[in-house]
Amino acid sequence: MGVLEAIILGIIQGLTEFLPVSSSGHLELAKEILNISAKEQNLLMTITLHAATALSTVFIFRKDILEIFRGLLQFKWNEEFQFSLKIVLSMIPAALVGLFFENEIEQLFGGQILLVGSMLIVTGLLLFLADQAKKTDRKVSFLNAVLIGIAQAIAILPGISRSGATISTSVLLGIDREKAARFSFLMVVPLIFGKMAKDIMGGSIHPESTTLLPLLVGFVAAFFTGLLACKWMIRLVKNSQLKYFAYYCFIIGTISMVASLI
Repeated sequence: MGVLEAIILGIIQGLTEFLPVSSSGHLELAKEILNISAKEQNLLMTITLHAATALSTVFIFRKDILEIFRGLLQFKWNEEFQFSLKIVLSMIPAALVGLFFENEIEQLFGGQILLVGSMLIVTGLLLFLADQAKKTDRKVSFLNAVLIGIAQAIAILPGISRSGATISTSVLLGIDREKAARFSFLMVVPLIFGKMAKDIMGGSIHPESTTLLPLLVGFVAAFFTGLLACKWMIRLVKNSQLKYFAYYCFIIGTISMVASLI
């Protein structure tokens, strides 16, 4: 993989990790277009790009993350502790799916353009429905956390936007839009770092087989693009502008499905 391809993938990951259009789906489409097929190299680059966007999330929500740790360490039934428990609860469904169905999930990636296209249309439907929901000021409840976590688990499918699925589910449950976006971005950080640790410790990647420069430029591109996209996404959710991303998903999903059948 060359430097230019790494930059392109980094920008795509940075934008689509936060914008509700499916980072996994767009990375699969980009790899297909760019004809990137080295499986081991793909895995290491994917891990690197996800690390970059996870760190951009940590940077933007550093105060919130400190509150989560403080809440867990205090072990008092206050608002901080309850919010921390909700984050933990929301992680469980996706963690279980990743743990018990890892091989089945891996088979869904790698050129499955028809699946990606159809799931992008599902993402578009979710976004369109959420954009029509009434604005409220409700917080995330424990039951909400579990339901949002289930939405995150379903979003493991390529083409289902994780942020789109979790934010849409939150908004449809009547949660305040800004709180929904904040919760959505915070709940995924531990899962990303956990998945990275599992892949690295499991010996499924070999860093010496990959050139360092593409990884570095991909990381930088994803990190700084992620910073911009995260802040932008929060404003878009607050201003009820998800329908535009729904239209985008409909268009790209349809094109992908047609291209896969030709």
